[in-house]
Amino acid sequence: MNNDLKIVTVIQARMSSSRLPQKVILPLAGQPLIVKMIERVSSSKYCGTIVIATTVDESDDLLVKICEENNFNLYRGHPTDLLDRHFKASLEYDADAVVKIPSDCPLIDPNVIDRVLKFYIDNSDNYDYVSNLHPATYPDGNDVEIMSMAALKIACENATKNFEREHTTPYFWENSSNFKLGNVEWEPELDYSMSHRFTIDYMDDYLFIKAVYDELYDSNPNFSLNDILELLQRKPEIKKINEKYNGVNWYRDHLNELKTISKKQTKII
Repeated sequence: MNNDLKIVTVIQARMSSSRLPQKVILPLAGQPLIVKMIERVSSSKYCGTIVIATTVDESDDLLVKICEENNFNLYRGHPTDLLDRHFKASLEYDADAVVKIPSDCPLIDPNVIDRVLKFYIDNSDNYDYVSNLHPATYPDGNDVEIMSMAALKIACENATKNFEREHTTPYFWENSSNFKLGNVEWEPELDYSMSHRFTIDYMDDYLFIKAVYDELYDSNPNFSLNDILELLQRKPEIKKINEKYNGVNWYRDHLNELKTISKKQTKII
C-alpha cells in the first residue's frame, strides 16, 4: 500500500441545481444535507482531506456560510466547468490523488468509499483512474472515483466537449486507450445500479432519503448500505417513494455523444 499519497476528496456542490434547487441544504437529521454528507464521507479511512468545491456565484454564498460554520475546507471556482473546478481545488490543496464524490450522495457508505480507494492505493502504480461506475453495480448514490493528479491535469488540459467539462471525469473512460483504468464491482452477481436509487435530483429522492435517515440515523448514525437494503426489505413502501426514477442519470442526455455508454445504462423519462 502506498501510504505516502496525499489524497484530497473533492465534493462539488452548488445551490442552483436545475432539477431541485438548494437540495444540498435540505434538512436531514436536523442539519443541512451537505453536513450529513460530509459526516458520512469523513467516516472513510482513506478519504484524506475533504474539500467542498462550490462556485463563485452569489447564489452559493449561503452554502459557503454553512461550510465556514462547520469548518469545512472550501474552494470557489467556475460555475459550469466542473472539471476546471475540480482540478483547481485539488491544486490548492496539494493533492497527489483526487477523489470525486458528488454532493448528491448523502446515503453513501464509507465502506464502499474505502473499498475503491484502497484498491487504488494498493495499485497506484498500475492505474490512472479507478471507480465503481464502469460498469456500475452498486445502488446509484454510492459513486466513488479516484484519479492521479497527473491524469486529472491531462483531462483538464485536453477535454473539449461540454459534457466532459460539466461532468468532470468522462474524458478518462471516453479515451480509455490513453489511461490505465480500473473498476471495483460489488459482490459477484449483484447489480443494483438500475434498480435502487440513493441519490438526490428530485423531491421524491429527498423524501426517500429523509425516510431512510428518519428510520436509521438516531439508532446508528453510521448505518451501512446493508442496513439500508434491510430497511427496504422490511418497509418496501419506502423504496417505492422514488422508484419511478430508478436508472435515471445524466447519461440519458448524451447517448449520441458517449462512446462507452449504452441505452441499458440509463433510463429516459
